[in-house]
Amino acid sequence: MSAPNIETIVSLAKRRGFVFPSSEIYGGLGSAWDYGPLGVEICNNVKQAWWRWMVHERDDMEGIDSSIILNPLVWKYSGHEATFNDPFVDCRKCKSRFRADKLQEEYELTHPTEGTVIYGTGVVSFAADNKCPNCGASDWTPARYFNLMFETRIGATAAEKDEVDDVGESILGGRAYLRPETAQGIFINFLNVLTTMRRKVPFGIAQIGKSFRNEVTPGNFIFRTREFEQMEMEYFVRPGNDEKVHQEWIDYCFNWFASLGISASNLRLYEQPPEELAHYAKRTVDIHYRFFPEREEEERQWDELMGIANRTDFDLKAHSKKPEDAEGKRLNPDSTEDLSYFDEATKERYYPYVIEPAAGVNRTVLAVLMDAYSERTNDKGEKRVILKLHPVLAPIKVAVLPLAKNKPEIVGMAKAIKRSLQPVMRAVYDDTGGIGKLYARQDEIGTPFCVTIDHQSLEDEAVTVRDRDSWEQERVKVADLQQHLQQKLQAPVPSE
Repeated sequence: MSAPNIETIVSLAKRRGFVFPSSEIYGGLGSAWDYGPLGVEICNNVKQAWWRWMVHERDDMEGIDSSIILNPLVWKYSGHEATFNDPFVDCRKCKSRFRADKLQEEYELTHPTEGTVIYGTGVVSFAADNKCPNCGASDWTPARYFNLMFETRIGATAAEKDEVDDVGESILGGRAYLRPETAQGIFINFLNVLTTMRRKVPFGIAQIGKSFRNEVTPGNFIFRTREFEQMEMEYFVRPGNDEKVHQEWIDYCFNWFASLGISASNLRLYEQPPEELAHYAKRTVDIHYRFFPEREEEERQWDELMGIANRTDFDLKAHSKKPEDAEGKRLNPDSTEDLSYFDEATKERYYPYVIEPAAGVNRTVLAVLMDAYSERTNDKGEKRVILKLHPVLAPIKVAVLPLAKNKPEIVGMAKAIKRSLQPVMRAVYDDTGGIGKLYARQDEIGTPFCVTIDHQSLEDEAVTVRDRDSWEQERVKVADLQQHLQQKLQAPVPSE
């Protein structure tokens, strides 16, 4: 079982401290969320699992952490200034704003023939009889493009216009952007990593970091936000080997999500058709998750969890000083470096192709929470929520619970056990309710094991270990407890 809809997870997330609406005491801010005590833990666990899998367990990978604000020329030559935009339309009746291409996608799923196209070349085709999702009207403004990059200023910004000095240089600072992706920070550091780490192609550079996109219509909880965190890797390969390596990474990434306990029935591969490909891409395959199971149409239930793109040699060429156009003019007169690669074995110089697996921390967390959600009825007929998180991702690994909080001996033993476990696993102590409520609380936040200390524990130096998923209990000696729990936490999750 998985969550029936995102709203179920929204309720759980707020109630149990995973995610809070940002700036809530001031009425909130659209599509902005704060990760609470449990949310920050699961986010960190996702990132650590990805980094361990992507970097530490491989011999062909390095990591970096590039700046969020880069020289604006990076975004000029990457193509973002010219092409990183979305078409949007406004409903004249209710004044709501929407992504034109997303509305058209919804329209085409329910209409066998395309309606009248009301906007011209260069803007997405848009049917005149599209209905406004808010008011139902079909009265739209012309579609226009909207650049998704957040602008900022470098330096003081007191004046409306930059002042200039005697030689025409700005003394207030110029326009810059918050990065819309982490990838460009990797490309401009390709030569630095290549030389300092003495790497040879093929190899990859990985990065986890914040990105910012001024989305026209963000929404669906943490699925689409203006501020988000990416886990991206750029894998540099010899031209001609790119197609084979690309497919290997597609399979490799799909299996990683399955290894986190996500059901294979809620994952699929989606081959982007030519008209959807980015201008630099030779081929892109997305890993989709069933984020919207409540929707009647099967196709509308899915959306992107991760993209694996073959970016060709576009990026390294775009940032290099040597490539020229048909007339012999430099494509990038501002770059000071050539990012080509010299193969000592073949004595050839070329621009490597790039395979890019890119996933969002936010969407991965949402998929993990939705997939782990389950319900079970106890002997009293009460419905309980169980979050069957993979132990690696669970915010808390074990909860230590005293059966009687008014007995100093039991409380003291429980706290001592918690302290002994804390250095090797995330352990908490809780005595704020009856044992049944404590179990239910830990089930709902995904804690794999509860350890209960009772009166008998004082005599036999043993505790009761309760399993979250099966509710089964077993007696374990305190001396063996740490090893017992570590073995349980490291066991693979059974596949469906």
